[in-house]
Amino acid sequence: MSTHCKSVFIVAPFQIEVRKQPIPHPAANQVLVQTLVSAISPGTEMLFYRGQIPPDMHADSTLPGLSQVVSYPLQYGYACVGRVAAVGANVATDWLDQLVFAFQPHQSHFVTEPPQLLKVPANLTPEQAALLPNMETAVNFAMDGRPSIGERVAIFGQGIVGLLTTSLLSQYPLAALTVLDRYELRRACAVQGGATQAFDPLNMTAQLCDRHLRDYDLVYELSGSPAALDQAIACAGFGGRVIIGSWYCEKRADLHLGGAFHRSRIQLSSSQVSTIGAEWSARWDKARRLDVAWRMLAQLDYQRLITHRFHVEQAAAAYALIDQQPQQAIQVLLTYE
Repeated sequence: MSTHCKSVFIVAPFQIEVRKQPIPHPAANQVLVQTLVSAISPGTEMLFYRGQIPPDMHADSTLPGLSQVVSYPLQYGYACVGRVAAVGANVATDWLDQLVFAFQPHQSHFVTEPPQLLKVPANLTPEQAALLPNMETAVNFAMDGRPSIGERVAIFGQGIVGLLTTSLLSQYPLAALTVLDRYELRRACAVQGGATQAFDPLNMTAQLCDRHLRDYDLVYELSGSPAALDQAIACAGFGGRVIIGSWYCEKRADLHLGGAFHRSRIQLSSSQVSTIGAEWSARWDKARRLDVAWRMLAQLDYQRLITHRFHVEQAAAAYALIDQQPQQAIQVLLTYE
């Protein structure tokens, strides 16, 4: 085992450092996890990397490892997979060598209590398991959208969450599953994953004149771009549902809500994975939704979604790639061995 822990810090907007620290020792009720792989979020995590987060907010108040108020230097990330390397005096020894998932920042070793860990199913690889948070988000979008047989569905944004949502919705008996994304790589991947057609949203003006991009029953906005929300509304038909899964943070959406929107009874709904929708909460909890996400990951052709792997010491290059060349990247992983 290495003698030092390697931790990724965002020290300022667009600046990444990998710092070496002593490997922590587990307390009596803790375990030490040695990380194998972690997934960089190209959505939320890039907002922190670019300095687009309000300085007085918590990184994520729902996750113990990310409950700190945002200030630089900052550790972030929520998709670590590793093996339990040591256990505290009060922890059962059968935890040793367990492959586990944790909502933890990017670092080679960390200590936590067992209830904060999820045991990875035996039929999944560490790389598959690193996609769990995004798959859970996709499951949440499917639940909140409630697609029905024969519906026409459009999805704006085919980053990793959009592609996972496409893979889930392709299993429904829909009349059409249309995706829109600026980048050819993502559009091609979406069609491989079950989309019936893919378009570049920059050409929306011409395409909206065609019924191919009008009168949709259900539209998802997952691109992270406020401008795309206006386009998503324009695609919805009478009584259509628009599910807003993007987090715009401090960016504002300039919407045209006159004309067709005003008369069409279009429903706009936010969807966020930290909670369960009210219509589901009587019978569903996070554990049940996570179980579904694990099962969906087992069915996923995940290798086509992972475009890059960087050793943790090259973390700065990984973040720069996602920020500067998004047309080349889908899911970027950090490795630790």
